Amino acid sequence: MGLSKARPPKEGSAKRAFWGVSQPDAIPTMGVGRPLQRLFSTFPDGSPGLGLLLLRFGAAIPLVYFGIAGMTEAFGQSLSVAVRLVAVTGGLLLLVGLWTPVAGIAVAIDQLWSAFSMQFSHPDDLWLRIVLAVLVAGVAMLGPGAWSVDARLFGRKRFEVNGRSRHNYPTK
Repeated sequence: MGLSKARPPKEGSAKRAFWGVSQPDAIPTMGVGRPLQRLFSTFPDGSPGLGLLLLRFGAAIPLVYFGIAGMTEAFGQSLSVAVRLVAVTGGLLLLVGLWTPVAGIAVAIDQLWSAFSMQFSHPDDLWLRIVLAVLVAGVAMLGPGAWSVDARLFGRKRFEVNGRSRHNYPTK
């Protein structure tokens, strides 16, 4: 019947209350940028990062171009406008590297659906849409790379303590 000592919360846990009832201490919490950071452990730079940048540009530029060009033909059909709008929006997001996994998956599904749909299928566009879907799915799986908005927002940060970095050792 004695008083129990309060334990400090464990790392990655928080004490929460719901309608005044205290919840256990072992509720896992996650920061805002953590899911994307955990999805891509690194945002590579150098030649792998340049390769990812080229893949993003190679997939995004045709998506934006053909999406805008197709909008003029598709104003009478609302479903066709929606398909083109997804392509343009996803292409722009891929171009800057923002929300790359979400945009990549949405555009890949959109391109495959429009390639195999009877309403949108043209024999000339079929293989172009399949190639764009494969490129965008690959970018969504590999990640945006170091030269992207995702890397700036959700990438790992480097902290310097007292103005010293790892390579800036004091000389005696």
